[in-house]
Amino acid sequence: MTSQNYNRKLIVTLLLTGAFIAILNQTTMITAIPPIMKEMHVSANSAQWLTTIFMLVNGVMIPISAFLIERFTSRQLFICAMSIFAFGTLIAGIAPNFACLILGRIIQSAGAGIMMPLMQTIFLLIFPVNKRGQAMGLVGLVIQFAPTIGPALSGWMINTYSWRVMFFIIFVIALVIIGISIKAMQNVTEQTYPKVDILSIILSSFGFGGLLYGFTSAGNYGWGNIATILTLTIGVIALVIFILKQFRLDHPMLEFRVFKYFIFTLTTMIGMIGFMGLIGIETLIPLYMQNMRSYTAMESGLAILPGALVMGLMSPITGRIFDKVGAKWLTIIGLIIVTLTTVPFANLTTSTSFAFIAIYYSIRMFGLAMVMMPATTAGLNQLPKRLIPHGAAMNNTMRQVSASIGTAIIVTVMTTTGEAAKHDPSISNPMIHGVNVAFMVITILSIIGVILAFFLKKTSPPEEESGSRETSRRKKVVRG
Repeated sequence: MTSQNYNRKLIVTLLLTGAFIAILNQTTMITAIPPIMKEMHVSANSAQWLTTIFMLVNGVMIPISAFLIERFTSRQLFICAMSIFAFGTLIAGIAPNFACLILGRIIQSAGAGIMMPLMQTIFLLIFPVNKRGQAMGLVGLVIQFAPTIGPALSGWMINTYSWRVMFFIIFVIALVIIGISIKAMQNVTEQTYPKVDILSIILSSFGFGGLLYGFTSAGNYGWGNIATILTLTIGVIALVIFILKQFRLDHPMLEFRVFKYFIFTLTTMIGMIGFMGLIGIETLIPLYMQNMRSYTAMESGLAILPGALVMGLMSPITGRIFDKVGAKWLTIIGLIIVTLTTVPFANLTTSTSFAFIAIYYSIRMFGLAMVMMPATTAGLNQLPKRLIPHGAAMNNTMRQVSASIGTAIIVTVMTTTGEAAKHDPSISNPMIHGVNVAFMVITILSIIGVILAFFLKKTSPPEEESGSRETSRRKKVVRG
């Protein structure tokens, strides 16, 4: 089946809708935690696992997705991922107790973790190189818009109905998507039937899971916490063994040789820096507004909502621009905007206005929209087709890891400098000072990103390299 035979609109609609509700589900629990604590009689620390466990399982599933994409048809995998997600959503919606709710979140996340790499892989295969930016811009819209409206949407649902209603609505949407997919979803990816390597799956789970939990624990409890030290140690050891094992396998579960492609490696680093800054600022602004300025949670959410809308709406536009001019100058200009608009956040005071925060955040997100998807697409464009599933999985995995690292670093900088400032009589607001220093760190990261962006260049897939290898590896293409 050639790319012209695909019903692109239908495939794109199914994938975007499925990914949207999966990503939306990551943040819907944020505003639902207080009523769940009250109904199920659990502490704040226990309730926080509703968001933490989703991120952890998601992070463990993403690396495995490259193997699954090569093992099963895209139709089988999409329907299966959505079915797992729907089953977990139903369990969470009817959960009689907290343990059952956690189980539902784990099952949900297992399905959701497959969605993003699968969607990116399929988009890169069904669109020609000169239209990939436009396609990946739609991915960017989903990635940025869904998590932002999650808290606001679930907050309205909770106030009007119940936290369970959100799960039931998502469940119904998932069933509709599954029903349409059974009749209409087409196969896109090519199967190479790699062997199941149980040890690799175990090492990957402990490696990435350990790192993700370790950095999350560092952000919540500090770097000296025994759980932080232990999980980070286990994660690093398991990950090193996992990587060494992948290099010895004929069909690795996750192909680390994608990093031999310079532009892919460079854009992955830029994406990690951008995502660390994104997560960092989304962590700091609510803390500053709620804990240091007595704004409500709704007000802090409204302050960052315009910026998220700007980024979501700009992603398809920057995708079209990318198709015409490439990633280099888009990324450079975008990161310069991000850097310049982060500087004002390093000078917050007790009188900084709501409008100041909302406007500068919106401009910053405008710049970030010029960076994230164009850089990701440029990197994946350099890979031959056989490595696209691995590149997509690696890119998403690094984004999850950078989110955990970024949160841990930013929170640590804020708390340690804030505590130290309490002993300095010249600093009138120690905690706000801590937030300002944390924003300085984000500014420095953005400057590093600008420097890296100057090394970008326009790339295209090395088809001549991949052709002979693909022929030898190709077993069968299952047509829809």
